[in-house]
Amino acid sequence: MTTGLVSRLIAGAALATAMLASAAPAHADSLESEFDKAFNPSAVAARSSLQAPAKAPPLKIQPSTESAKRVLPNSVRPFVAAGAPRPYGSGLDAQLAMHADPGLGRIGVAAIDLSTGRTVSVLGDTPFPMASTSKVAIAATFLAGVDDGRFSLDAYYPLMVPVKSKKYSTTVAPVRPGQMMTGRQLVERALIYSDNPATDALLAVVGGPTAVNRWMRSTGNTGMRIDRDIATLVRDDGEFNPATMIDERDSATPLAMARLLSGLYQGRWLSGDSRAFLISTMERCQTGKRRMRALLPSDARIAHKTGTLSNTASDVGLVRTPDGQVYAIAVYVTGQGGHAGRDAKIAAITRTIYDGYTDASSVYRASAQ
Repeated sequence: MTTGLVSRLIAGAALATAMLASAAPAHADSLESEFDKAFNPSAVAARSSLQAPAKAPPLKIQPSTESAKRVLPNSVRPFVAAGAPRPYGSGLDAQLAMHADPGLGRIGVAAIDLSTGRTVSVLGDTPFPMASTSKVAIAATFLAGVDDGRFSLDAYYPLMVPVKSKKYSTTVAPVRPGQMMTGRQLVERALIYSDNPATDALLAVVGGPTAVNRWMRSTGNTGMRIDRDIATLVRDDGEFNPATMIDERDSATPLAMARLLSGLYQGRWLSGDSRAFLISTMERCQTGKRRMRALLPSDARIAHKTGTLSNTASDVGLVRTPDGQVYAIAVYVTGQGGHAGRDAKIAAITRTIYDGYTDASSVYRASAQ
């Protein structure tokens, strides 16, 4: 980032601080944090040294009647299931297909065993709303810039706080600069608490969605794209039903996300320090307690990131077994009757993958002896 841009960001933050005097900046909690608070109040831990924002009223996101009046963008199309059922046999693929039955809303799954490369998927090449799982790519883009010397974990940048505006009223939702925080704090807040102003701060630093897309293309991983900042994504949420429609904006295929996680874990695109910081931060994720981690054995370790928008929930991450096996898993769920149904699907699918891969690894090791 150029010196001029740093100066403009700092000047803007100073101006906002002066205008607000001693008032603390407003913050918008993530949708998944709000869900956790609504369904599991005791799970909300103290936010201590990260100085996470104070609790805000639950966000109420409902499909807008205005969307019916708008012309369908080229990026949006109805979801049409394949005509003939795929023959899954009787193994792990078949179990996943059973769990990912699209009768109550489409479900996308992809998993990669990093030891063997074995990959399983259901609708693995179909775009799903990334929601806050995009924060993994945004944080990785910032850390790649740290490795290049363009940014710093110790430099200060302003939060980007949403300013209230009407749905679809602008191409980009208005934001204002807020409290100054270090790059390290921004990454931690974005990945641990899914903090939206912190994520948009990182986006502003790296150069917006275009810069993130450019970094993702540099990894050779297609199937993911970011079109809007988080403030705009949340403000305009509910425009299309993700259970029946495919919106390629701000989407990822499950296979693309699983490949991204695999490459990050394997150190393909970040320095050792940046890789370690990213994964250790994801291990401290505080959202989605009823999702990916819910049914895993207590001795399994998980580094993950959740996502939540209208009628969709997701969880993506790296699961490590006690004997050191690592699985990259991406689960995107729509419909399923509500929040609890989507969470239950994610939990069941993750445990099915864990058991299937672990059993296969045990058989392989036994046969190799």
